[in-house]
Amino acid sequence: MELLSEAIQKYAETHTSSENAVLRELHRQTHLKVLMPRMLSGHLQGRFLAMISQMLAPQRILEIGTYTGYSALCLAEGLQENGKLITIDKNEELEDFAKKFFAKAGLEKKIEMLIGNALEIIPTLQETWDLVFIDADKLNYAKYYEMVLPQVRKGGWIIADNVLWSGKVADTKFIDKDTEALRAFNELVQNDARVENLLLPLRDGLMIARKL
Repeated sequence: MELLSEAIQKYAETHTSSENAVLRELHRQTHLKVLMPRMLSGHLQGRFLAMISQMLAPQRILEIGTYTGYSALCLAEGLQENGKLITIDKNEELEDFAKKFFAKAGLEKKIEMLIGNALEIIPTLQETWDLVFIDADKLNYAKYYEMVLPQVRKGGWIIADNVLWSGKVADTKFIDKDTEALRAFNELVQNDARVENLLLPLRDGLMIARKL
């Protein structure tokens, strides 16, 4: 189920700042060469992530779920001069693809891509995060959230993608594991006194939580 009509989506993109040339090429190459290109953040969400990052001017960003690197490039736009983004993905087949575009954007020194199980990698990272973006396997969203929240600075942000899951979370007839996991995650954040939160119905839904 599409949450926005194609006409509204197109109108919103037409009235949103354009992607840069590297992002446009990455978008095109992902659709040409990679399975499930719908996983790409895309123009509208990408500009939103870039704008959030630019407002925060973060020193340290963690991304869980790289895919082909589109969202990492958007998030990296707001990094401070000495800032760093660490992105984790389990699919080693996409590593060279993503890194090629990090280099094309001149961000290969600011973006570090780690391959492996995020649940095992995150505890090894001795960082304090200004911004965390979760866009990986839905069954582990709650685990990722609980794992990173103590490492997020006061006033720092966590953003989780796909929390509306094509509208399935609001329809009780869907009881598959991913949908149930996302419902549980949304309830977890909603009832968490450690954060204030906003579920934004942008694209497939973004849960935005600011640590108090």
